[in-house]
Amino acid sequence: IIVDDIIDTAGTLTQAANELKNFGAERVFAFATHGLFNGPAAKRIQDCALEEVVVANTVPLRDEVKAQTSKIRVISVGKLLDGAIRAIHQGESMSALFNNDLGGRLLA
Repeated sequence: IIVDDIIDTAGTLTQAANELKNFGAERVFAFATHGLFNGPAAKRIQDCALEEVVVANTVPLRDEVKAQTSKIRVISVGKLLDGAIRAIHQGESMSALFNNDLGGRLLA
């Protein structure tokens, strides 16, 4: 599992995925907060060892990227942001958002 903050052209990401596979990884996944997918990113992802790339919907996934690869999955952070705003507004702790059970439900 590769975790990153931003995927731009996906050069480093895809090289890392291919190296992991070369060193014996059976499956390789990537997770990032922001998927920009500029230039050759979609083709690189489609052609590399990555099985799936999961990104948040902080940047819209362009149609030309969708057309070049089916390996990208976008998840919504809307419920998570709603929970954070609600907690701040009501003066409550946001630590519950980092609980695996609640956080997982908010990203589902």
